[in-house]
Amino acid sequence: MKSILYPLAMAGLIALPALAQDAPPDTTGWFENPSKLTQTDGKVIYDALCAACHMPEGQGAVGAGMYPALAGNENLMAADYPVYVVTHGQKAMPPLGDLLDDAQVAAVVNYIRTSFGNDYAEDPATPESVAAAR
Repeated sequence: MKSILYPLAMAGLIALPALAQDAPPDTTGWFENPSKLTQTDGKVIYDALCAACHMPEGQGAVGAGMYPALAGNENLMAADYPVYVVTHGQKAMPPLGDLLDDAQVAAVVNYIRTSFGNDYAEDPATPESVAAAR
């Protein structure tokens, strides 16, 4: 058995440099401080933090939990509700207020309110409204 495992282990070590060539694109700057997300664009933040549960097109999902659809969600009509949920969390939604600053919360809230067929551009979230909700 020992004679079989050694060549397999060595083959794995030899393959590591080849695997490194297929590494994902450079994400330098994503987490300069690992406790804070550094991106500021609402779509980029959504793609990084929200899309895994709410799905890339905001259609929501049901499985290990219930992740509500953001597409056509009337709860997004007023900015205060999604600002509160993103900042403080709710049910399966984790609080992201420690990970995102006020401008980032406003950016992602405004993105979901104006994407996925939503047209709630009036009365957008602002960093000041996020600060007031904290």
